[in-house]
Amino acid sequence: MKLLIASDIHGCAHATKQLLKHFVDGKFDYLVLLGDLLNHGPRNPLPLGYDPQTTAALLNQYADRIIAVRGNCDSEVDQALLAFPITADYNHLLLDGRRWFLSHGHLYSPDMMPALSDNDLFCYGHFHVPKIDLQPSHRIFNPGSITMPREGHPATFGCYADKTLKIIRLDDGEIIEQDALN
Repeated sequence: MKLLIASDIHGCAHATKQLLKHFVDGKFDYLVLLGDLLNHGPRNPLPLGYDPQTTAALLNQYADRIIAVRGNCDSEVDQALLAFPITADYNHLLLDGRRWFLSHGHLYSPDMMPALSDNDLFCYGHFHVPKIDLQPSHRIFNPGSITMPREGHPATFGCYADKTLKIIRLDDGEIIEQDALN
């Protein structure tokens, strides 16, 4: 199973087009979206290429292959534009003998994680900073943001294939970090 994992699109159609090119070219099975899909949010500047309607139309082409959770900037109005559900605060995946807890990161975060076993993975967005932290006591993954990266990071997304997590730069597809889930 190959997953492309992204967070914090914030209505940027240009970044969404780039992400979906990686999705198609990489022959991913599913697109996991960790919230903040269409709205830029009141604390964020308008991203270059802000076009929530086009962003929704682009994502809707792959609605049958999207697993998503709600971010703090997502609303029922956003759901009206999308052909896949985004109103769940969290979701679970069972993959390769491991439970993945999917969250945006505003309700559940690395500081306030739900009870997970050592083998499980906490996967979140919200902070716009990519991170892979695979300790024996916790396993945490944040793909970063494709639209508004922070702390000097480039625009990034994540992927999971062959039991390995990767953080990938959006503009050129370069892997900037990876770690195997053992």
